[in-house]
Amino acid sequence: MNVETARQNDDAIAPWLKGRSMEDWRSQFDRDGYITFEQVLTVAQIDEIRTALAPYLGANVTGRNEFEGRKSNRVYALAAKSPVLAELVMHPLALCFAEAELGRACLLSACLAINLQPGETAQPWHFDDSHYQWPRPRRSLGVSTFWAIDATTDDNGATEILPGSHLWPEDHIEGAVAETDFSRIESRDGDPGARKDAVKLAAPPGSLTLAKGTLWHRGGANRSDAPRLIITPQYCPGWTRQLENMSLAVPPEAARALPERVQELLGYSICSPFMGYVDGRHPKRVLAP
Repeated sequence: MNVETARQNDDAIAPWLKGRSMEDWRSQFDRDGYITFEQVLTVAQIDEIRTALAPYLGANVTGRNEFEGRKSNRVYALAAKSPVLAELVMHPLALCFAEAELGRACLLSACLAINLQPGETAQPWHFDDSHYQWPRPRRSLGVSTFWAIDATTDDNGATEILPGSHLWPEDHIEGAVAETDFSRIESRDGDPGARKDAVKLAAPPGSLTLAKGTLWHRGGANRSDAPRLIITPQYCPGWTRQLENMSLAVPPEAARALPERVQELLGYSICSPFMGYVDGRHPKRVLAP
């Protein structure tokens, strides 16, 4: 990244840093494993996102198992659904943390909307980079972002986190996700993952929470009478495999219309020295007319 680009990035995120340096915010991120910036998106931006998601949420397709949530709507491959949704993945504040943690060659690992309907139960505890199956404690191999489209509250299923748990050595805790959660026919009895040290990430609409890939967290129970909608783009290092197959989720004909930085995040980019080439050439050649 050249000096001019770095300066422009600093200017772009300055309004949300509240006079603190990026280094200070990153120290907090390293200590706690998560960080929240309130009301990053404007009301107009939130309305555009709602409009883009409306046809997909209107289908009311609910989760297939305990992990997805049987009373939740999940919309995957958002970068292919609308330019409005695609551009959210390159928001300068989110990317500033993702690139600092994972490198400029980082990729978009997953991007989905999660809409918790009233009556949804608490999700099993998990950490988002667990699929790499590297023993803990270790460095994080991901950054997850949580954009609050609705206000998230104690009652409507705000994401619950365990502060500092990104540093824990445990690969399993009480109430953690298990293989049976993907095949269980009936919901679990009660809440086996209830913990007194859990923090609910209550935040107004438009807020952004970032979490390290090793942070234990879960979706909360929605005990309100209204749905709770968030969008979660998740990032990984350029040398790891993405959770969602972005080259199929967002095929070349769709990727051509997206901003260059989004194309790079999808995988039309190179991780030094030449990881990600296509037929011996830079993958951007695939998008060229």
